[in-house]
Amino acid sequence: MDSHPIMPALCYEGSPLSLGGVTGDWRDDRVGAALRGENPTVLRRLTAGFAVIGDVQLLPGYCVLISDDPAADRLADLPRERRLAFLADLDLLGEAVHRVCARRDRAFRRVNYEILGNLDAFLHAHVRPRYDWEPAELRQGPATAYPAQVWHDPAHALGPRHDELRVLLTAELDVLAAELP
Repeated sequence: MDSHPIMPALCYEGSPLSLGGVTGDWRDDRVGAALRGENPTVLRRLTAGFAVIGDVQLLPGYCVLISDDPAADRLADLPRERRLAFLADLDLLGEAVHRVCARRDRAFRRVNYEILGNLDAFLHAHVRPRYDWEPAELRQGPATAYPAQVWHDPAHALGPRHDELRVLLTAELDVLAAELP
């Protein structure tokens, strides 16, 4: 995910998120860590990438699709067939986020998709659920319009309280992947 100035490093309720003793360093190479099975945010391996839960759950259900090609910096770096597979994975992840968030919160409105890549040199796409409970002045624009202090608020950091959400997202991805031809 972007190392955006308003996006904090991934923490699990104030301490670095870990998996099997691996802490912190996996964030320096999110794609490589996912390929090695060391990225603790991975929900599921997809055709051309990994579905991961976002470091910050300001908008519950926020996920990111990261490419499985460490050399890919932008969509155009992939051969056409892999580009289409990445976009199909993005569609799958977006549908899973939509279904889970709509079931969990009546105020769910839609899913926004973003492929920015301005800060992190690896191909990734943001899948952001949007809700009616968001402040009206922020609901109209991109999620990145939220003030920096909101993104840095520990109350929104990915943590154990998101375990159920992780399970639901992974299960929905499994259901959707099973429905593919």
